[in-house]
Amino acid sequence: GFFQSYAVEVDIKDASNATCLYANWMMRFLITYESNNGDYKTTTLNLSSSATHNGSVCGNDTQAALVAVQFGEGHSWSINITKNNETYQGDFITLTYNTNDTAVFPDAKRKGPVTVLMKDPAGPVQLNTVFVCHNSFVIEAENTTQIFWNVTVQAFVQNGTVSKKETRCPADRPTSAPTVPTTIANVTTAPTTTAPPAPTPPPKPVENPDTGNYSLKSGNKTCFLATVGLQLNVSQDKPLLININPKTTVADGACGNTTATLKLNDGNSTLIGF
Repeated sequence: GFFQSYAVEVDIKDASNATCLYANWMMRFLITYESNNGDYKTTTLNLSSSATHNGSVCGNDTQAALVAVQFGEGHSWSINITKNNETYQGDFITLTYNTNDTAVFPDAKRKGPVTVLMKDPAGPVQLNTVFVCHNSFVIEAENTTQIFWNVTVQAFVQNGTVSKKETRCPADRPTSAPTVPTTIANVTTAPTTTAPPAPTPPPKPVENPDTGNYSLKSGNKTCFLATVGLQLNVSQDKPLLININPKTTVADGACGNTTATLKLNDGNSTLIGF
């Protein structure tokens, strides 16, 4: 499905007609919206071949650079990029989708443009270095999932030439190969005495999560109520247990006639949806 979208190339020139900002990437959006009958549906919003980039600017030491894209029936996407000493970094990403586009939102209850603002999760990139990410990565916020791939970006380009020095995203970085011990044959060594290994301490018990009370309102009435303690078991290099703290967790979402969505955000980049 990725190839149903079109690539976007933005080459912004300064007053001397030299490239000051270059970006080439592909993206698409998954958007959950409420239909006229109260159900929640997820639709796909792709870039069109007629996408424009009006309003994009170079930026400087005091003004953020801006990549702005307009596409389809009233949809737009932008990211502002700030410069800080020897690095540049994406700041905020803004997506505006228009539910009046009946080809994408044929039965949307809410009509008109909807704007979603989110923080760019990527880290800083050295100046005179191009950020590259061929593999796909995802940013989620407010009922939207933004999918990016084949990304090449350099802001604050020096001397009008895009750098050949790259900073790769985590999704592109190869995993390190396991270390294989070297075998040496026909070598006689004196026996060595080693101390017995220290006993492995027992695993530290994980406390049960605190119980939280989470609710949603439709008008003045409570339409969703959950009383629950939540613990996540994340399988990485080793199991990681995370307790969700009700004191720092915010409930959000919406109720429809036949479905309801509850989103819990603990403020530490952990987002759980029901």
